[in-house]
Amino acid sequence: MSYSQPLESCYCAGMGQGEVLFEFAQVGRQMRVAAIDVDTGTEVIVITPVSATRLQMQQLALGKLRKKLSGETPPAPPAGKFG
Repeated sequence: MSYSQPLESCYCAGMGQGEVLFEFAQVGRQMRVAAIDVDTGTEVIVITPVSATRLQMQQLALGKLRKKLSGETPPAPPAGKFG
């Protein structure tokens, strides 16, 4: 995978549920944001527009991480044309 900018990491502690690491990598006109729970090693990835603020990017990734850690399963997609 080729990135247009080097990876940038951000350590954020005290997010309410333990320590979370964020990693940002710009890919073209999008930002790839990884959120990693330090205690479990669980990682999620979100893709956001580069125009979003860093806080918006972190909140989106953190929300996805919390959902994954809670054990909730996403709803099944509706049956479509090929389903």
